[in-house]
Amino acid sequence: MVTRVFPAGPVELSYAEGPDSGPPVVLLHGVVRRWQDFEPIFPALIPRSHLHAVDFRGHGASGRTPGGYRVVDYVGDIVALLEKRIMVPAVLIGHSLGGMVAAGVAAAVPDLVRGIVFEDPPFEMMGRRIAETSYLSLFGAYRDLLDSTDSVDALAAALAEVPIAVPGTGQFVRLGDQRDAASLQWLASCLGQIDPDVLTPLIEGRWLDGFDTGELLSRVTCPGLFIQADDSAGGVLPDGYALSLVEKMPRVRHTRLAGVGHNIHITKPEEMARLTTSFLDSLD
Repeated sequence: MVTRVFPAGPVELSYAEGPDSGPPVVLLHGVVRRWQDFEPIFPALIPRSHLHAVDFRGHGASGRTPGGYRVVDYVGDIVALLEKRIMVPAVLIGHSLGGMVAAGVAAAVPDLVRGIVFEDPPFEMMGRRIAETSYLSLFGAYRDLLDSTDSVDALAAALAEVPIAVPGTGQFVRLGDQRDAASLQWLASCLGQIDPDVLTPLIEGRWLDGFDTGELLSRVTCPGLFIQADDSAGGVLPDGYALSLVEKMPRVRHTRLAGVGHNIHITKPEEMARLTTSFLDSLD
């Protein structure tokens, strides 16, 4: 993977590009992560695809745009990447935020999207329904730590002690009891490379402003695979809500992974790779 820079309108995007081993595939990470988050599934994708793994604006090595971190802002950057750099139809693989961005891109430029793999995208669960999840308290804790902690090691140690609200119970658990030390160290490394303002619209409930979930999904006409994590194991989507999302996209197939949490490509990379490559092989 070779890192490159692309001027996407108001911001320079950093991305990593692999060898031209097949049709283009664009990897879109979750909020507060960066392109290296997908490394566990690279071995399955690099031999068969032309990978482009992006750092979203405000993340990793990409440029900063304070006040410009709504989901629709990320969508515009990836549309520009497809139109001006890749320039042929690509498959989008999006985790969490990345899945939402993929939907917005497919609605905006359908001729440039061959297919989408949605990996546990939250949609309104990180919009108007975020208070039903643990993420509101989690993102607030991230923001507080970024304002007070300046080293990766110190941030990882502090993350372990963050109390996370358990939805519907009034109880809290330590983040360190939910994630192992290596995961916390990686998260701290990613957090150390974001613009803290990335978290502001999430915390303030403005993240989905201008992003009409139902209307956009109804305009997704490409084939897709919707991989849902288990909400009882840390997934973001209740079953009924996940099914209501998939029903809006007639060519998208749904699979739910029992006992698997939100970061499927990290905790179950072999399963994520199997599902993704099977989907890629099904495309014309």
